[in-house]
Amino acid sequence: MQLEAREASLLQELVFGVCRNYGKLDVIVGELVKKPLRNKDTDVRSLLWLAVYEIAFMSTPDYAVTSSYVDLTVKIKKNWAKGLVNATLRNFLRRHDELLQIAADKCQYSLPDWIEQRITKDWPDQASQVMTALNTRAPLTLRANTQRTTREQLQALFSKHGLESEECEYASEGFRLIDAPPVTSLPGFGDGDFSVQDQAAQFAATLVQPMPGELVLDACAAPGGKTCHLLELEPGIDLHCLDNDQMRLERVQQNLDRLKLTAKLICADANTPDWWHGVQYDAILLDAPCSALGVLRRHPDIRLLRRESDIRALSRQQLSLLQTLWPLLKPGGRLIYATCSVLKQENEACVSKFLVSQPEASEEVLNVPWGIAASCGRQILPGDFQSDGFYYAKLNKRLKSAGHG
Repeated sequence: MQLEAREASLLQELVFGVCRNYGKLDVIVGELVKKPLRNKDTDVRSLLWLAVYEIAFMSTPDYAVTSSYVDLTVKIKKNWAKGLVNATLRNFLRRHDELLQIAADKCQYSLPDWIEQRITKDWPDQASQVMTALNTRAPLTLRANTQRTTREQLQALFSKHGLESEECEYASEGFRLIDAPPVTSLPGFGDGDFSVQDQAAQFAATLVQPMPGELVLDACAAPGGKTCHLLELEPGIDLHCLDNDQMRLERVQQNLDRLKLTAKLICADANTPDWWHGVQYDAILLDAPCSALGVLRRHPDIRLLRRESDIRALSRQQLSLLQTLWPLLKPGGRLIYATCSVLKQENEACVSKFLVSQPEASEEVLNVPWGIAASCGRQILPGDFQSDGFYYAKLNKRLKSAGHG
């Protein structure tokens, strides 16, 4: 079913809002519905979450919310729940302030306990700041395609259309829009003048520092934001883009086409380099699969989908990718390791293990004005300069000594 723009925007607000506040919403519903709902009635529980969110956090009139969600019980063939939903919502309206306070006391950050515990353990001094940032709304940040225009020209163009913007602090092509409309409606989108990319993510390509004539590998490339940025910085590179999902690679191609850029796409598993033909790369960007806890504010559903048991499996996969891709790098080459996680197990601990196992590898300390220096690499925490949480490390491959082939 195709939704109109206004309906799609409302649906996204409801879904993202419930995901972002599900912990508090569950506390409130639990206070109101004393007899737990059965597992087969999770749809009714979801209706209550949605309705409470709409009453508590949106401007929809109370009577309209109550009426529409009571009607929805019929549409999901749960007629028996009409009375329950009606009574629950009316009770919430009566106890609104009291229940919101109870929810705030019991579930301040609306995060699963294991995420709160992990963040507190890894970042004890910044934990409150980090978890507060993960519950904020992320700004719309754009990256100017410098092969076609400049940041300043785009900002001037948007200003003519009544759109305010501000430059990013550390990303030279980046700027944020204030109260932005849908991206596809922005002037210059169809012409490939810009891409959507968080400021912290824009550092990946600049750390690679692509040079004319170099052979560069973008491993785990989809959906292609960093791929396109590499080519915008230096169109004279020979860029290979690797991903194990053909549908996701098609999205990379769509981004390349819109921005009028060219790269070689390879559908293969980076952990089993059967696709590799022996020609080594000057530079490799490994944006490794991770827990994505640093981008929770953009993808609030992660807090419902991610499990603590995932972290160990992801850290093993990250180390395996480093070890598998390392032989593909030329002596004298560099590898940028990146994640959008804030957990040390996926970041500095992983890189440290790799460095111990690889005598040819050395860390290059990042001399940059952003982030926190870790035992290896640098960590950007969510909310720092209005950006997502990201981690970066730069690893160099030593040249072979004279007389050793």
